[in-house]
Amino acid sequence: MSIFDQIKNMAHNHPTVKNMADKLGIDQETAEKAIAALTEGHQAEGDTVDVAADKSGIDKGILSQVMEHVGGEGSLNGFMQMLDKDHDGNPLNDVAGMAGKLFGKN
Repeated sequence: MSIFDQIKNMAHNHPTVKNMADKLGIDQETAEKAIAALTEGHQAEGDTVDVAADKSGIDKGILSQVMEHVGGEGSLNGFMQMLDKDHDGNPLNDVAGMAGKLFGKN
């Protein structure tokens, strides 16, 4: 499972995400996808919003609004740190480990 899918699953049906979607006038699935794309894009080379738009196909204006609503780039960094269980600076290996446990590979 990719980090995008893992984060999207964490945001799925979350009341705060639904509230944000309602405030921004977008559907909850788009909000979930935007949060996942922005969080993943934050770790990639290049501009976070550009990477997220390429990954998700969501309009850059909507992505910018979502990022502002969740607290900006700093909040994305905090979210990635939360996923980094072993504190090695790379949350991707931790997400892969979580997926492995989910599918009985650990």
